[in-house]
Amino acid sequence: MLRIVIVTMLLLLGLLTSVQAREITDMAGRRVTVPDTIRRVFSGSPPSTYLLYALDPNLLVGLNFAPRPEEKRFLRPEFTRLPVTGGIFGQSRSINMEALLALKPDLVLLWNWKDGGSGLQMAERLHKSGIAAVFVDLERLETCPEAFIFLGDLVGRAERGRLLANYARATLAKIAAVTSTIPERERRTIYYAEGVDGLATERETSVHAELIKLAGAKNVHRGEAFDTMGMEKISLEQLLLYNPQVIVAQERAFFDAVTHDKRWQGIRGIKEKQLLLIPRKPFNWFDRPPSFMRLLGLKWLTNRLYPQRYPIDIARETKEFYRLFLGVELSNKDVQEILH
Repeated sequence: MLRIVIVTMLLLLGLLTSVQAREITDMAGRRVTVPDTIRRVFSGSPPSTYLLYALDPNLLVGLNFAPRPEEKRFLRPEFTRLPVTGGIFGQSRSINMEALLALKPDLVLLWNWKDGGSGLQMAERLHKSGIAAVFVDLERLETCPEAFIFLGDLVGRAERGRLLANYARATLAKIAAVTSTIPERERRTIYYAEGVDGLATERETSVHAELIKLAGAKNVHRGEAFDTMGMEKISLEQLLLYNPQVIVAQERAFFDAVTHDKRWQGIRGIKEKQLLLIPRKPFNWFDRPPSFMRLLGLKWLTNRLYPQRYPIDIARETKEFYRLFLGVELSNKDVQEILH
């Protein structure tokens, strides 16, 4: 009898062990063994942190950086209460392996970024420490639907992932249908102004300026991006030669100052009052970091560039987006603040 009990316990233990792990293929094409049930996730950089927030913030074990006080009311409280632990990549890089292991994550999300191989090196270090590392492809907005489905399936939030993916697909398809009908001569020219002086920008192929092309416009700073970091400095003389129809500003300080700066008054976008300030509460709609918020940013930019071709109520769209993706209800005053 005792022998039967022991054999039964061993069989049950073997069965339990077999369902505790599974092998998946991540978005970098790597075969990775992950826990069967994932409850604690650390994200190495803000784009994947935001992605997981949209699926379920309760899965996160820490934040890459602290939300600003004025942003917290646009975020779910369980997200804002998380400890600030830093990140692995980019400006949030501050966490070491010891601190990461102390979080006891079931899984670490890594952004499939062109980082010269440092991500793969980190994945190998994590593997040796007994933690699964999974890459998510968030570089281009067109991969956003696939990322939501992949991550939703991975962490047991498949229905939620498909809901958000469907929104993303519908948005991209609708705007592509609108912009495909714009004649070349009617496509507006844009300068993306970064930095407090507005004289840093991105080339047309940069991921940081992706929304310009998707919105049916033309980036005046042409050519291949030199690197992944961007923020290439240009001169005001070069910008005067570009003479863009529209200027999209990243920094509030630049936006507030440029209309009073005599040096900029000869530029068409300033003369014709076509200066747009990118919404960024609680996450940037356009870039830095490039995240799923670009879906709403794409609607906003396309509407501002071509209101006759793409006539939407951006206030209503903002409320719906924040309700669906961020889990918060916005008042009319909130929307006015977000949209400046």
